[in-house]
Amino acid sequence: MRRAVVGAISVGLLGVIGLVGPAVWTRTSASGRLYTAEQLPQVPPTPVALVLGAGVGPDWRPSLFLKARLDLAAELYRQGIAKVLLVSGDNSTHAYDEPTVMRDYLISAGIPAAHVVPDFAGRDTYDSCARATRVFGVDHLLLVSQSYHLPRALAICRALGVDAVGVGDDSVARYESVWRGGVLREYPANVKAVWDVTSRRDAILGPPEPGVRDALAAPG
Repeated sequence: MRRAVVGAISVGLLGVIGLVGPAVWTRTSASGRLYTAEQLPQVPPTPVALVLGAGVGPDWRPSLFLKARLDLAAELYRQGIAKVLLVSGDNSTHAYDEPTVMRDYLISAGIPAAHVVPDFAGRDTYDSCARATRVFGVDHLLLVSQSYHLPRALAICRALGVDAVGVGDDSVARYESVWRGGVLREYPANVKAVWDVTSRRDAILGPPEPGVRDALAAPG
């Protein structure tokens, strides 16, 4: 009986370490690189902002969380902090297209179409970061997401050789149950992130795309 208890405690401790360790890694990697929406004047100007996808409704409109990210990205553009917005999301089926919804929303908000570049194969955070550098040729990024997501995104990008800082949205924290669920999901997601960057798994890649380069050269 005693051995069983000790064994259960040991397994429990290993589980806790397995969750806490990756979380510490992401927080350490992101230290000094996180900004809030209220700190925009302090955000270093960065040519390309990567906006990470976060769900689209059946009406082909961005979810509340995605809308908040897009509104923040639009403000970064208007203030001249970012010149190009790279919108990366899932487009795994014809019936689901995050990047197009993201692009259309930004254009409707007054962002010039020439300065919005869609990435149609950003199926998760790792893929979006890997494609930003390996497909679009970007090695310096400003990441835009909810604040609880940014440490993981920054840790992944930095592990892939991308110099990145992030601006986090907290405006949707008022939806407490959804926000809390997102915070809790980060713990297992951090474990996956460690696996992704240590295994160097292949993201969904393809030939180099000139979209970001062309957008940086576009007037406006």
